[in-house]
Amino acid sequence: MTDSKYFTTTKKGEIFELKAELNSDKKEKKKEAVKKVIASMTVGKDVSALFPDVVNCMQTDNLELKKLVYLYLMNYAKSQPDMAIMAVNTFVKDCEDPNPLIRALAVRTMGCIRVDKITEYLCEPLRKCLKDEDPYVRKTAAVCVAKLHDINAQLVEDQGFLDTLKDLISDSNPMVVANAVAALSEIAESHPSSNLLDLNPQSINKLLTALNECTEWGQIFILDCLANYTPKDDREAQSICERVTPRLSHANSAVVLSAVKVLMKFMEMLSKDLDYYGTLLKKLAPPLVTLLSAEPELQYVALRNINLIVQKRPEILKHEMKVFFVKYNDPIYVKLEKLDIMIRLASQANIAQVLAELKEYATEVDVDFVRKAVRAIGRCAIKVEQSAERCVSTLLDLIQTKVNYVVQEAIVVIKDIFRKYPNKYESVIATLCENLDSLDEPEARAAMIWIVGEYAERIDNADELLESFLEGFHDESTQVQLQLLTGIVKLFLKKPTETQELVQQVLSLATQDSDNPDLRDRGYIYWRLLSTDPVAAKEVVLAEKPLISEETDLIEPTLLDELICYIGTLASVYHKPPSAFVEGGRGVVHKSLPPRTASSESAESPETAPAGAPPGEQPDVIPAQGDLLGDLLNLDLGPPVSGPPLTTSSVQMGAVDLLGGGLDSLIGGTNFVAPPTAAVPASLGAPIGSGLSDLFDLTSGVGTLSGSYVAPKAVWLPAMKAKGLEISGTFTRQVGSISMDLQLTNKALQVMTDFAIQFNRNSFGLAPAAPLQVHAPLSPNQTVEISLPLSTVGSVMKMEPLNNLQVAVKNNIDVFYFSTLYPLHILFVEDGKMDRQMFLATWKDIPNENEAQFQIRDCPLNAEAVSSKLQSSNIFTVAKRNVEGQDMLYQCLKLTNGIWVLAELRIQPGNPSCTLSLKCRAPEVSQHVYQAYETILKN
Repeated sequence: MTDSKYFTTTKKGEIFELKAELNSDKKEKKKEAVKKVIASMTVGKDVSALFPDVVNCMQTDNLELKKLVYLYLMNYAKSQPDMAIMAVNTFVKDCEDPNPLIRALAVRTMGCIRVDKITEYLCEPLRKCLKDEDPYVRKTAAVCVAKLHDINAQLVEDQGFLDTLKDLISDSNPMVVANAVAALSEIAESHPSSNLLDLNPQSINKLLTALNECTEWGQIFILDCLANYTPKDDREAQSICERVTPRLSHANSAVVLSAVKVLMKFMEMLSKDLDYYGTLLKKLAPPLVTLLSAEPELQYVALRNINLIVQKRPEILKHEMKVFFVKYNDPIYVKLEKLDIMIRLASQANIAQVLAELKEYATEVDVDFVRKAVRAIGRCAIKVEQSAERCVSTLLDLIQTKVNYVVQEAIVVIKDIFRKYPNKYESVIATLCENLDSLDEPEARAAMIWIVGEYAERIDNADELLESFLEGFHDESTQVQLQLLTGIVKLFLKKPTETQELVQQVLSLATQDSDNPDLRDRGYIYWRLLSTDPVAAKEVVLAEKPLISEETDLIEPTLLDELICYIGTLASVYHKPPSAFVEGGRGVVHKSLPPRTASSESAESPETAPAGAPPGEQPDVIPAQGDLLGDLLNLDLGPPVSGPPLTTSSVQMGAVDLLGGGLDSLIGGTNFVAPPTAAVPASLGAPIGSGLSDLFDLTSGVGTLSGSYVAPKAVWLPAMKAKGLEISGTFTRQVGSISMDLQLTNKALQVMTDFAIQFNRNSFGLAPAAPLQVHAPLSPNQTVEISLPLSTVGSVMKMEPLNNLQVAVKNNIDVFYFSTLYPLHILFVEDGKMDRQMFLATWKDIPNENEAQFQIRDCPLNAEAVSSKLQSSNIFTVAKRNVEGQDMLYQCLKLTNGIWVLAELRIQPGNPSCTLSLKCRAPEVSQHVYQAYETILKN
């Protein structure tokens, strides 16, 4: 008889009877009773009253019974924590059982009981199991650590389990290694800042050794872990690739995709001239093709990943066009993906084949698929110039079929072909006009109106055609209304005498009778242009249009690089980074491809790391836009007001402070780490563009820095966090004025315009003294350098750390936020020198508890050199004396907000360290003044 009998019952006092059976002396009866309890629990009955009786059944050697009791325990431990403690002794005993299966079972169950009270009792048994002689127990214990970490992270760290896990990476058993890696990766994901998986060539070697002998899941964990490693050079990258390549022939598609991810990532570091690079490209194609013979759902996932791979490296699959041809029995979602990849792989060599296929698809019965096929013909025309004529004649053949939706799609793509190849195929306009009446979709109507308006001079009855659209103007969609307005204005500018009434009519419809703001605004602009300066109107409306680019649906390069790092995960199917769909963003780390090494062709990849900055080391940035409450509560990004802030601006900034602590509280008071500053070699002199200081440098042979020290530019906002905009910068102070020297780089596919900048309130009232002036639009791959003057009269709010500056930058794409730390010496003013009497009186006046002492190491300068170096950054020496062979410098400086800082600097000749004592009425400034001293003296 099957187990279904446990789910049926006719008895009345069920719980009472089960209780009696559970306490029976007969083993078989006990087992039957526990099975009945589990059955009742499974169908949702509350059997928690039997907790003590079921727990008593744990004391048994029968593995099956033990499993059942543990199942019950996992389910009810949360609701009965006090009772669950009764089971702890049995766990401890079971963890020392001679049978490894029971030891492992006990550990597994311990990890599943999510009760805080119990966790501390389980540490000892877990520690023993992590060092168990049986690998099965060790691998189970490794996963238990990750579960325990989720319940109580602090406990796991205090007990040293993380170090034990790291040791398990060197275990002799590959399954233990895989589970240790999986557990560490899981913990590292929820704590991105902890450097748990500290991978080095030795540990990578161990992982690669274990890779060959693992189960498929183990292999996936190890490959995903390898993908997060950045090799030190191209030779290491190549050796890892060689050892990962055999995984491409694995039967499990998840293993194949994880291996592809590792190879795609490390190929970035290989030079294209290497023979191995070509071999690797050839090896990558067959496994990807094999994935397409799986069932449709797997095919779809494979195709979404292949779509990314083809955008990054089209050469991998350039000879494999045929596998992407659509089969008659493919589901629609597979057909559409295949079409997309066919267009991406289309080239002069295979275009004839592709067009023949697409023409065939355009006669299918599936409407969505036919539409996409017609669009694909247009995209091929735009992508492969030699095929344009053939594509246009194919489209004309399709228009002749008079199938409504085919005609409409064909007109939409022909409009794009006109934009790409002006004055070439306009002879087909007559055929298009014949089909005017059959158009009922907004996009097709808008495309047709655009064609009539754009080529009005070639169409005799253009005014009649456009007038026919005007009759139902208010019933049209916005897209058609806007296009019609522009089309009629174009027509008027080309044939002013015949169409005056028509243009009057459309302008009054658009402005007086419409409630759509976009339409009204465009109508008013045209009206004013036409009434004040028709010549200017002609130049604006009939201007030369830029040719459209080949592929408009490519993923932007920075996002593509991130998605390549997520091949084989949900992100690669959605084509969105995890931060866009993982709720709460817990543990979402932005990934990027490693920079090309020196031996690779650096010209090819504009995203190589700047010299001096180790790869992947970027300053911390405020969390992604989405995390910030309502776009910083809509910070007003107009040009900043110079002079004292006006009342309106303080109201807008005040809005942020409704939450108490302003922007700071929105971000959760993250401590932002200043980017590492690379030292400037003395021979370079002042950094480029340091204005007056260059003039002073002309006199001296060696470029000593004249004026305050300027740190080299660091990346403040990486392109991948700002939709392709990269911002690097530094701060300078020259002749009393502070400026922020910015370098803006456009790494997106579209032009950037309309830049504006705003600072959040900060400790010293720093604010832009002028608007952010970017004079010309920033084209893709273009860089522009800007010096933004700053004032110190903005709103003040104490920040943590004190020199934290939170910045919002707006352009035509979005608003972006980042945070940076400014060096305090830019706030040291030029009139910060005291006389000796004043210095002495002030030193005595400041309480002794405000004095702070610091050590400045590795500073081999003598007193004169130190004094002159500091003076150039407005730290003035009031007096100097020699006490017992030590040089004592007494110095003072004044901050822009009027705070004085007094200093005593003790220098022992021949000793590279010196002691700095600082006194100040605001002691929280001292730490940052010491950092300024260090920065100035060491650079």
